[in-house]
Amino acid sequence: MSDPESETVSPEAEQSISREVIQTETGVHEDDEDESTHEIKVDVLLQEENLTELNKDQDDITQQGSESDQTLSSSDVGSSTATVKILLMPERHMITVAFTIGLTILDLKKHFSSELRVPSDIIQITLDEKSVDDDQTLMDIGVQPHGMVQFEMSSLDPENYPMRPVKPQQEYNMPDVITVRVQTDTDSYQDVVVEIERATRGKAFLGGYRHKVTKAEYHHAAVQTMPKKRPDKGVEIFSRDTQTVELKEQDQQCSKNASTQMTKIGCYVSNMEDKLITPGTYISAGEYHSKRMRAVITLQSHVRRWLAKSFTDSLRQAKEQHLAWLENEKRRKKKEKEQQIRDEYHRRMNPESKADFDLLYNALKKWRIEEVEHINVTLSGAERKAALCALLEQETQFISSIERHRMAAGTRNQDKAIQAFLNKCAEAKKWRAFDGKVTQMDTQFTIRAKELRDLYSSITQAQFTKDERLDVLLTLKHTVKEHKCKLTQDIVDLIDREVELLMRGVKKSNLEGLRKRIATLFLQYIKTPAFNPQVSKFLRVPQDPADLKKNIYLCRGCNEYQSSTDFALKTNASSVGLCRRCMDLDNEARRREDFSLYKNILRCLRESEAECSPEAKITYLLQEQDLRYLVDVLWGAQSALSGWKDLHDLLLVRWEKHLDWSPWNCILLTKDEAAAHLKLENIEKAYDVVVIRNVKQKHALARKYFAQIPAMAECLYDTGIQPAALSNLLFSKPITNATKQNHKEATHNPAGCSGTSAASVFVDSKV
Repeated sequence: MSDPESETVSPEAEQSISREVIQTETGVHEDDEDESTHEIKVDVLLQEENLTELNKDQDDITQQGSESDQTLSSSDVGSSTATVKILLMPERHMITVAFTIGLTILDLKKHFSSELRVPSDIIQITLDEKSVDDDQTLMDIGVQPHGMVQFEMSSLDPENYPMRPVKPQQEYNMPDVITVRVQTDTDSYQDVVVEIERATRGKAFLGGYRHKVTKAEYHHAAVQTMPKKRPDKGVEIFSRDTQTVELKEQDQQCSKNASTQMTKIGCYVSNMEDKLITPGTYISAGEYHSKRMRAVITLQSHVRRWLAKSFTDSLRQAKEQHLAWLENEKRRKKKEKEQQIRDEYHRRMNPESKADFDLLYNALKKWRIEEVEHINVTLSGAERKAALCALLEQETQFISSIERHRMAAGTRNQDKAIQAFLNKCAEAKKWRAFDGKVTQMDTQFTIRAKELRDLYSSITQAQFTKDERLDVLLTLKHTVKEHKCKLTQDIVDLIDREVELLMRGVKKSNLEGLRKRIATLFLQYIKTPAFNPQVSKFLRVPQDPADLKKNIYLCRGCNEYQSSTDFALKTNASSVGLCRRCMDLDNEARRREDFSLYKNILRCLRESEAECSPEAKITYLLQEQDLRYLVDVLWGAQSALSGWKDLHDLLLVRWEKHLDWSPWNCILLTKDEAAAHLKLENIEKAYDVVVIRNVKQKHALARKYFAQIPAMAECLYDTGIQPAALSNLLFSKPITNATKQNHKEATHNPAGCSGTSAASVFVDSKV
């Protein structure tokens, strides 16, 4: 291996080295990438004196490449490149580039316009002292693929736009593009255009070797292509280079020489910059450590003060947030209470549903009881009887006013009920697939129901003009004429009568009765299964007379046979009693009870249990009457902890949260108390013994009462408690007259009214 500094290499050796390196590197890339065309950028440092010989070799190689390129297809010729040499006039600087022979001279001008900073219209290109047109391509001039051509480039305005090379002349010591012939097979060769990229820094010497026979020296050349990145093995590797210390030795000279020369005879040393240093007080090791200890204590005191202040600030902030939360909760509860009062007032002033009228009758009952008590306390004798008669008259007026509201609400609700009935008949069939998607399908019967529904909506509209009304009547007439019967004939006669009156100019107010008759008859037409088959599924009265014998029961109140769905059966009922209509009439006439609050409590109970235990069934067996007994009789209609009596704020929750809800595993609490109760882990530690004993006693009474219901008895058997053992769960208490009276009231008056007041109300109503 030779040293590049001590030995020189001849130009012929340099040229052979360059070609050998190019062929070797090209072969490596051929083996690795296996591509048809290889574009390799190689930096080859050639001496300036060898430029002419290298150009000759390039010309020979180019001629050989042109002969081999004759076999290329015509489609690849235009995309081939050639070596273009540009001689800048008048300084005769040479620029060599690789250019596609399919591009025009104008493209060549634009390329050099950006590099030389000369407008393209100022540049003039000549070939053999003849100007070349801009629209001519290199192929038109006669340049072959991978060939070479030399142009002369000059400026039409040399004073303003002279032709100056971008780089200094000394850097242009070799061509930018060379053509290399690469052997791809035994008898086949391929010409490759190599673009040489000029490096901004010198390349490192990589060594080489000398041929023993010919004594020719070969140097290892560095390529310009980046090395391939090694694949990541997924294992963290520690290199030796990162674990060793790189030592460097460097000599430094001080800015000022130091010496210990003293003043003496024949030597003067200046003392202008000398400093006089006096020794301080001596500090012992104990004093030093004590000083550091005092500093540490000072730092610790400040840090602890900062920590204490931060802790107090966090406590103060938490307190402020808690107070703000309490204020927001108080404000929210107040708004909910006000909204509740407004809703109840709106329900009383504008009753719509059965629950609203039950609320009115319940308020009327409370008002009457208060007035009777006031009359009994303040009056007596004949004055008392007269006051009671006046009270009865006033109550009668109130009842008549409530009934007028009921009639108006019935009229409003009738239209809604008819529209809901028609929408239900016209609804498409739906079913849910296994993936949860809902599929809808319209049948011929649902389409027929939709047409009749839309026609009924058009008939009942009152905003139509005269022409629109005539069109609707004509459509209705054609629809009805499809079936011939007495009903359709009556509808057609009424339609003809209205059309005749409309043509005479009769007012709309005089036609209201006629239009109501048409709408009523057409609704009867829609409800006929022969004309609308889809409606047969929603009629209360079945079309088959044999179906009338199924699930039909006699009501003991109205002595009428009703369907089983018209009876409200209790959980502990053993026979069919009164129908719903008779029960509602009896409630409005005598008991006047409002179950809306108990319905809300039952609804909240079912929703909470559905989330906690979806398989629970006890909550769905209970009805409003059972829940009323559980709330009013057993728990006294008040919270078991605070005694709060507003039923709007009370909830029934589990006593032991790990067990399912049941009447013998519940407690009546307010909403806030219920939320806190459900967070308890150990009930025995949270509540007093007296509270736990009272709750257990109420649970025993609930077991005894609900054991009479067969479905509830099955749930008791599941818990392992037999009905015969319920008596052992009751706590022994002394029986007094008050206890007997309370038990009698609870048995005969489950509404919670005392026996005396109920009797007095009954007697007074008779008077």
